[in-house]
Amino acid sequence: MTSPEAGSLRARAARRPPGTGRLPVVAVVAVGGALGAVARYAASLWWPTATGGFPWTIFWVNVVGCAVIGVFLVVITEFLQVHRLVRPFFGTGVLGGFTTFSTYAVDIERLFHAGRPGTALAYLAATLCAALAAVWLAATVTRRVLLGRQT
Repeated sequence: MTSPEAGSLRARAARRPPGTGRLPVVAVVAVGGALGAVARYAASLWWPTATGGFPWTIFWVNVVGCAVIGVFLVVITEFLQVHRLVRPFFGTGVLGGFTTFSTYAVDIERLFHAGRPGTALAYLAATLCAALAAVWLAATVTRRVLLGRQT
């Protein structure tokens, strides 16, 4: 025998339409993340960093990724209506896998251990400043360009 409350809980927990739960979001983030990580790895193979040298490849990967996310978020939040899975796929997945805090942190540690603390600190500060500037500048320019096209 079930209590009356159990029946009302089942009625309130109506089934969602297929494709609206968390599984599709997790799946697109995973696929996007894999694509972004492969792109970052390919960049590091194409433009390797010399041991103890400034990690230019990951620096530019992070800066370019931040600029792309600035453009992307302005476009999908202010100018276009897109499918609900576009943002988690591209923003969280692809760009989250492409840009990298973990490699950035490992590069800083390697520079310190290689006896290059000045380079490590310069990389730490330059990446942070350049990434923040890139996302701000890209979002600002995108907004101005797209607003100009609307008038």
